[in-house]
Amino acid sequence: MIGISEIEAAAERITGHVVRTPTVPSPGLSALLGVPVTAKLELLQRTGSFKARGATAKLLSLGEAERAAGVVAVSGGNHGIALAVMAAALDVKATVVMPRSAPARSIELAEATGATVRLTDGMDEAFATATRLRDEGLTLVHPFDDPVVIAGQGTVGLELAQDAGDLTDVLVSIGGGGLIAGVAAALRALRPGVRVWGVETEGAQAMSEALAAGGPVPVAVSSIITTLSAPTVSQLTYDHVAALVEEVLVVSDRDAVQGCLDLAEHAKLWAEPAAGCLLPAARLVRERVGDRARLGLVVCGGNATTADVMSWAEGFGLR
Repeated sequence: MIGISEIEAAAERITGHVVRTPTVPSPGLSALLGVPVTAKLELLQRTGSFKARGATAKLLSLGEAERAAGVVAVSGGNHGIALAVMAAALDVKATVVMPRSAPARSIELAEATGATVRLTDGMDEAFATATRLRDEGLTLVHPFDDPVVIAGQGTVGLELAQDAGDLTDVLVSIGGGGLIAGVAAALRALRPGVRVWGVETEGAQAMSEALAAGGPVPVAVSSIITTLSAPTVSQLTYDHVAALVEEVLVVSDRDAVQGCLDLAEHAKLWAEPAAGCLLPAARLVRERVGDRARLGLVVCGGNATTADVMSWAEGFGLR
């Protein structure tokens, strides 16, 4: 299990390389949900998502031979962007493996750094390709199955604990589980009374299916939200969620896209559906906890174009 000392060490290591993002009360979301809401704005992070934290922590932990070999990452979008940008900043050669379903903008951003981008037919093939490249000598920077990466993501929870007012419940999106594992570890140490809730979308339910099965299992991925579409969680992230998280809630893709529109209208935030899914889940938590709820939302990223969101909204008949 990742401890607060590892998260604090990661925070010290990445200081100066990433942004300490704002933690702010949201009057608009508070009015929408009927209880006080605080937002941790990781969409304002360098590279547009929290992923810069874990990627930077890992890159800075590598030895000279590992850096010289070059690094490889598998990603549905944000981890690949983060690794490509931060590796370029640290003069490390990067290869990013993404499924062809990844947002075109994510592929463009990774390529613009000079990284080599390899496209595959799906996430299963992407993970297999990254593993093969690791076996050929590249240094794998896993998006979630790595304690150094998780400690880096946990700095989100460290800052939230330090900067937020009173909170009863914090909601965190789940792909492979690295973010929620780190955030939950930080909050358990610093705000032990706060409940942490995970959020997945239908068709990207790797963690909820793992919890039902008693451990990580392969899942069929069908969600439009590629940044949450891990084909399985890891034992490491599963163990943290099983021990530290109240429950994992599952919402529809449609509701996640509606959440993007709600964040834009009520919070003035342009977020991707991996963050939009927090809004319908927050309503569920509000119903369960009641009027005394004080909600914290980790707005994990904003790397979706206006064209992407409006296309999804039109497809679901949303306005």
